[in-house]
Amino acid sequence: MSPPAAIFESPAPAVLGNDVDLKKNLAVKVASVGPDGQAKTVADFEKNWESFTFAPIRESQVSRAMTRRYFKDLDTYAESDIVIVGAGSCGLSTAFMLASKRPDLKIAIVEAGVAPGGGAWLGGQLFSAMIMRKPAHLFLNELGVPYEDDGDWVTVKHAALFTSTLLSKVLQFPNVKLFNATTVEDLITRPAPTREDPNAVRIAGVVTNWTLVSMHHDDQSCMDPNTINAPLVISTTGHDGPFGAFSVKRLVSMQQIEKLGGMRGLDMRTAEDAIVKRTREVVPGLIVGGMELSEVDGANRMGPTFGAMALSGVKAAEEALNVWDERNAQNAE
Repeated sequence: MSPPAAIFESPAPAVLGNDVDLKKNLAVKVASVGPDGQAKTVADFEKNWESFTFAPIRESQVSRAMTRRYFKDLDTYAESDIVIVGAGSCGLSTAFMLASKRPDLKIAIVEAGVAPGGGAWLGGQLFSAMIMRKPAHLFLNELGVPYEDDGDWVTVKHAALFTSTLLSKVLQFPNVKLFNATTVEDLITRPAPTREDPNAVRIAGVVTNWTLVSMHHDDQSCMDPNTINAPLVISTTGHDGPFGAFSVKRLVSMQQIEKLGGMRGLDMRTAEDAIVKRTREVVPGLIVGGMELSEVDGANRMGPTFGAMALSGVKAAEEALNVWDERNAQNAE
């Protein structure tokens, strides 16, 4: 096993005078180096950079450690309990609520982009602040994200504060795995005929591929995908676009729904309520939330206000837990 990082040849010098008071006031621990010369805190680095060195390693060790962990995750989550498609604000909010309530469930998040977070890293028109209409501020309270109270809405000083906090908390759950730079190319189906529709299906997982591979199917030879089985899929891929509204567009081509309603013009007052209230299981095994739902229902777009995305995620998690036992039992058949 490689030795711990940051080895020192000599201990850090004592900090005297006003520096001691400053460090105390800033709650910075005074440097303490063990008898083996190994740093114990970041403060130990100060004024010791000449003797600083990283722990020894071979390049192959990095490669093996990285790939070993990733393939272990692929193996673990090939059979998941819930797959969330899209790691934007709605998908991440869904994951946060599900993982909080059901730590026993394996939750895989599949995100087409390299950087998770969707469009919530900035506010509207590249402005940085995030606006959330009340009562969505209650979700910010759950996360511990500070905001300014402006009456009927609250303002987060930078949208990235919300997104990074939410993303960080989601990734800390031991039962959640994010597969980014990975896209959903198709849905796994099982026959689920009804009297009204003998051709009806149940969604039983997702078909995945590297996003860069998916973007080049037209100019490269066949590059087959991978799969993740799950009794329940929650799709939050956003409004129509290259990878947006993917799951519901696939439902149309599979003739599971007749057509998409198409997103209507911007009306914040109606759009946010509609997206939250109508977040639901569209076909058995597939819950749809966020702006992808507006494409199904023909709902209005909401523009640069983000409360509906967060609370649609809360509703999606609730809907998922309501049908989980039934879908899980069907998945075992």
